[in-house]
Amino acid sequence: MTQYRINDLERLTGVKAHTIRIWEKRYNLISPSRSTTNRRFYSDTQLLKLMNVSTLLEHGHKISHLAAMSDEELVDQLDQLHKFPSGSTICAAYIHDLTTAMVGFNEQEFTKVFAAATAELGFFEGMINVFYPFLRKAGLLWRTDKAVPIQEHFATCIIRNKIITATDTLPPAAPDAAKYMLFLPPNEWHEVGLLFANYILRSKGNATVYLGQSVPYEDIDVAIGSAKPQYIFTFFITPKPVEEIAAEIMHLGSNYPDRKILISGDGTLLGAINITTDNVTYLKNVDELLDIL
Repeated sequence: MTQYRINDLERLTGVKAHTIRIWEKRYNLISPSRSTTNRRFYSDTQLLKLMNVSTLLEHGHKISHLAAMSDEELVDQLDQLHKFPSGSTICAAYIHDLTTAMVGFNEQEFTKVFAAATAELGFFEGMINVFYPFLRKAGLLWRTDKAVPIQEHFATCIIRNKIITATDTLPPAAPDAAKYMLFLPPNEWHEVGLLFANYILRSKGNATVYLGQSVPYEDIDVAIGSAKPQYIFTFFITPKPVEEIAAEIMHLGSNYPDRKILISGDGTLLGAINITTDNVTYLKNVDELLDIL
């Protein structure tokens, strides 16, 4: 059984830690275990209950009513989101179901939910409205914490394979299509965001040259000189000194002044950098990528 800290519950449910503590005291909603140093720890069952409550709160239910329900009654209420869905309701239900399947290592259910969302919304709209919000909620886009629960690695592997498979089904770009080169710089290994960006670019008719994880800059220079992309797209995720990241960005921006450099990644890292190179654009989220396309 996995043990979760209160900040894990906050991240996966969207409920602030302070609010979770209030609900524990006022409604006895969940009762954490305590470590020898009095730190709260929560079980899979407690996490799932809080996820159920959080999802129902987003759709008009009151916490006082939900706290009085049994676990079975909460599940019955969640089923109603699928039976009588609106656009936002069905997306929230799918995100909830993906998270539940992830926590339980239920690959069959995870794949079933993924397929259902894709069938209803299409892969592109499913990625934008279900899978991308799920990845952000679960922390799978930018997380590099070595204490990441193993469930998140499990979900990452499934989604990574789904994105690659979907990308392979896209038609080839036209000969005159804009060309993007995508890569992760040295010692960057967290690939889901880059794969997702590659899918979006390809789905919009662009040509891509995908180099993958942890590519040395000398190899990147060779690839750029040979493939001659108009755009260069990379992600900075792994924590390191701001000066080091700024130097890498400057290397790309100054060495290739005739190309547009797109960067994305962990906002706490990139937000601290003053980007002075005119041909470098920082994309904070997928909406900003869609805007430039």
